[in-house]
Parts: sequence; structure tokens; C-alpha cells
Amino acid sequence: MKQIAIAGKGGVGKTTFTALLMRYLMQNKPGKSMLAVDADPNANLNETLGVEVENTISAILEDTKKPNAVPTGMSKEMYIEYKMQAAMVETNEFDLLVMGNPQGAGCYCYPNDLLRKHLEKLRSNYDYVIVDNEAGLEHLSRRIISDVDMLIVVSDAAARSIRSAARVHEIVKSVGLDIKEIYLVVTKVTGNEIEMLQPEIEKTGLQLIGTVPMDPLVAEYDVQGKALLKLPDDAPVVKATNEILNKLTL
Repeated sequence: MKQIAIAGKGGVGKTTFTALLMRYLMQNKPGKSMLAVDADPNANLNETLGVEVENTISAILEDTKKPNAVPTGMSKEMYIEYKMQAAMVETNEFDLLVMGNPQGAGCYCYPNDLLRKHLEKLRSNYDYVIVDNEAGLEHLSRRIISDVDMLIVVSDAAARSIRSAARVHEIVKSVGLDIKEIYLVVTKVTGNEIEMLQPEIEKTGLQLIGTVPMDPLVAEYDVQGKALLKLPDDAPVVKATNEILNKLTL
């Protein structure tokens, strides 16, 4: 099993890259099983994948805090595991879990511990686990999602986004996450931005593995509500992403 996490600030194309990574694996690793985990509070990975989501993990955890939420004769652990399994979106190509945004105050320590155990058990059933994270890496830093093999930090071609990517790297180091490989991808490139941004890129301490051009087709698909998995092979964003992923050991 290989676990790959994607991180970056909102609006940089992180979820687009995640969807195209999954597209690449479907085409180049046929027969391999894949679990996608949308761990970004602003969850929209399902839209790029073209699937509907009825429930999120955060909503389930919130429900467990209500009086009499757990049915008689069922332990809280059994109840949470049952509800989390029911929240799974299953397709022929991949399965999807959406974490969602914590909705209320209070301690989530116990249910988060159950969630960690559930994900550890769950991931053993898959060849690939792809995690679309928020910039703050909350689920990674709390060890809810652990043993990440590869972290790809996504930034767009703006200095403030590159600096945000550097902060992601700082979080990884400060909380002692043991991630085997870490790379930087810069998206929405239109010209010679990389040359101008080189000093900022070097400050991140991240290896730039490639760039992805601005592609109007991505915005067009978004407006039309079409899954990015359906983008044509010759779309600039698909070709560039595939070139990056061909460099990696997947």
C-alpha cells in the first residue's frame, strides 16, 4: 500500500491535481484499488471526481456527542465504525471518504482515536490511499492519517502561495512527521514565473518536481459540472501532470 498526501492553500489547484493523480493511476495502474480521502474542510474533491456525497466523517463524529445517539446494544466504537463504513462512496474505480469540517466545540479525542484506527484498518484493503489535505495538515499533524509515503505540496505561481508551501514544509518538520518523499508542484503557470519565483522556491527547502500550466479547460469543466477525470488526454493540464507523475515511483 502506498499513501500519498496532497497539501496546499485554498485555490492553488490542489484538488485538481489530486483528481488528475487519481486519473493517472486509473490509466497507468489498471486493476489497482484506490481510496481517496478528502481531508480538506472545504471539501470538493467529489465534484472533480463526479460523485455525490451524502455524509461526512465530521458529521458522524458530531452525532456521537448527542445524548442517546448510540443505539441500545451497540457500543460507541461499533456505532462509529458502522456509520463511517456507511459514509463511504464506492465506485468501480475508487472509493471516497469525506472528512468534512468539525461543526461544534468539545473534545474529539475519543472519536478521532476511533477514526484513526478505522482508517488504519481500512487502508490495508487498498493499493493506493490518496489524501487531499488542507494547508494546515490538521489530520496529519494529529496522526489521524499516518505513515505517509509521499507528500506533494501544491502552490500556484504567486509568491504568497510559494511562501504558504514553505509553511507546510515547516509544519511537517515541527510536528516530526515521518514522510519519505516531499515534492513541490507549481500550478497555473502562464509564462516565466518560475524563473522570477526561484529565490522563493529555494527558501521552501522543497524539491520542485514540475509545473502545470494554466488550462482554461479546467474552469470550463467546473462551470459545466463535468468531472476532471473526463478531461482529454491532450489537455495541457493532463499532459503536464502526467509528466510530473512519470518522474515519481508510484
